[in-house]
Order: sequence, then structure tokens, then C-alpha cells
Amino acid sequence: MTGSPFLALDGAVPAEGIDEGVPGHYGNPIVEQRRLERGEAIVDLSDRGVLTVTGPDRLSWLHSMASQALDRLAPGASAEALFLDAAGHIEHVAHVVDDGETTWLVVEGADAAPLAAFLDRMRFMLRVEVADRSAEFGVVAAASVAALDAAAPASAPNGVPLDWTDPWSEPAATAHRYAPDAGHPASEWHWIERIVPRDQLANAADAVRGGRVPVAGSLAAEALRIAAWRPRLASEVDEKTIPHELDWLRTAVDLGKGCYKGQETVAKVLNLGRPPRRLVLLHLDGSDTVLPARGDVVVGEKVRPEPAEGEEPERRPVGRITSSAMHHELGPVALAVVKRTVPAGLPLIVESHGIDVAAAQVEIVPADAGAAVEVPRLPRLGIRK
Repeated sequence: MTGSPFLALDGAVPAEGIDEGVPGHYGNPIVEQRRLERGEAIVDLSDRGVLTVTGPDRLSWLHSMASQALDRLAPGASAEALFLDAAGHIEHVAHVVDDGETTWLVVEGADAAPLAAFLDRMRFMLRVEVADRSAEFGVVAAASVAALDAAAPASAPNGVPLDWTDPWSEPAATAHRYAPDAGHPASEWHWIERIVPRDQLANAADAVRGGRVPVAGSLAAEALRIAAWRPRLASEVDEKTIPHELDWLRTAVDLGKGCYKGQETVAKVLNLGRPPRRLVLLHLDGSDTVLPARGDVVVGEKVRPEPAEGEEPERRPVGRITSSAMHHELGPVALAVVKRTVPAGLPLIVESHGIDVAAAQVEIVPADAGAAVEVPRLPRLGIRK
């Protein structure tokens, strides 16, 4: 992939970390957030990867491996799918849209080659072909189709626009939600990812330069994503993550399908157990103007019943920061994964850059999230009532 033409726009400051390769902002991330939230601006996601799967068996084949039901995905419909390991840990995440002849997968840029290699190994004798098209196609995103249309016309190689609409705001009725719908910020989250030929990215940048559409950087997109409690593979997922911990059963897991790798763990934790960790939103103290980085440790303070005079509370690591941002309304916020046993009302501290940052948690996956199935307790042998 060549460098993004958006980096040549006036004021463009390259992003760092997981979004390296695209502009992080253009001088004022807060103003960019507001424009992006209102559906006026576009954001460059050309660092994302694009895979295609062709052949008559493509949907049934993907269906057999993914957490999502894809065998009847209608042309133009959007879906989100996870690919898990045998223990139910998340390995790959794909934003899926089918145009009737080709299935298109938008993935993290760093995950394009690994996912393509995995899929290619799994073809066997089926009539499917997998291709990494990241060098040919890029992605731009917005909260409205109007903003995208002003930048680049929808690509429709087979007559179906290649627009992926995020289902986070309207999960299927059969989906399982750990976070309650009442007050969920997903109701304000609108997100569309448009797949376009890479030569169209320059035209989109020209549209910005010509004043036809405003532009926002990756910092603005990340702030809105965090405020919507929306998980992302590149930030919230580590080698131990299962979908339940991030409330990803909400959009990426069809509980009515079976026979895919990792399904046993998905069913067991949902029906009989509890997620070992849970995602929370942290409202951060901004007094020291320190924004924690991914991986910073989150600690809780345990006060002894009878502390000695001058004795400091004992600190225990309870989790880690996965992503953080300065939000235009909420101020400094972060997503963090913490232990399930951390009480919901426990004040937390983030250790970042040698400074203690106070944090108040908002539950996303509740601390008391229990099993979805009530299993009656059997009486012990020898006990009489």
C-alpha cells in the first residue's frame, strides 16, 4: 500500500500507534469530532485491510468457520464476524458485506495477511478463492452516506454498493446483550465504512481540499468509538480475550448457529458461567492532563479493616487500559478490561507516565453478569428435607 493522500492535506498530523499510516488529526481533534458525529465529515481508514472471497461456496464456507451466520447474507447486507481459536479466544474480526458475487471483508491492516493465510489454508476442496485486495482497495468512513457521497461515489463492481453499516446501534433481536439497552450510547453511534478503489482516495482528498466535505482524523473516530463502548480488535483484544468480556455477543455472534471453532466456550460461558474479565468505560481525572496509553495498569485500593496510623492502602492491579481519548463532551475517557471480581463502585487508579490518574468506572459488562440458563441445584446425597 502506498501512503495515504490524506496525509498531504493542510494541517494533517500522522497518527501514531495502531492507526499509523493515516492522519491522526488536522489541527483540532475536538472540532473534528463534532463534525464527524454530526455526519458532516469523513475519516481516512486506508490503513485497514480488504480481503475478498469469491466462488459459489463462499458464504456457506465462511459460515462454517465464523461466529456469525453468513450462509444467507443478502447482497448489500452488513454483518460482523469473529474467528475464534479452539478455546474461544478471538483471533480475527471481519466487517462483512456481500455483493452477490464476492464477499468483502474489512479488517485491521495488520490482520489482513494473517486472516488471508488462515482462510487460504481452510479451503480444502471447496469452490472458493481468497485474495488480499488491500493494495487495490482502501476504506473511508463517516456517520452518514451523504458525507461519503460528497467524497467518493460508492463502489459497486457487481451492482451492489460496498458500504458496510455497523450493526452496533441495532443488534439483532436474537443477540445477547450484557449491557442494558436503556441508556446505552450505541443508540447515538452511526458508522459506515465504504470500500473504494485506492485511486479514488486521491479524489476524496481533493473533495476535502475543494471544500466539498470536511475531514476528521483517527483521533476523532477513536473518541466517538470509545464513547459508544464499541470494541476493536487492534485495541481491546489480547491473547486471552473471549467475546463475552467485551459484550461482543451483541453484534458478532449468532447464538442460533453451531459447528464453528470456539463455539463450546461461547455457549458454556454464556449459559453456565461468567466472563472472567469485563469491559468498563473510565471517566478520568484530567487535572494533570495525562491521557493513559494502551497497556497502562489499572489498580484498585484495598483498605485494611484496621490500618495502622499513616499506613497506605494496599494497591492491587485489577486490569489494563485498552484505549483512551479526549472526548468533546465527556472529557478524558478510556476503555479498560478489568477482573470480573472488581466491585462496580470501586474507585480505580490508572498508573500512567509516573502519575496516578483517578478513574470512575461505568459498567459495560456488569460485575454481576450471570449465567443465561438457570441450572437447578441437585440435593446432596443423604440429605433429608
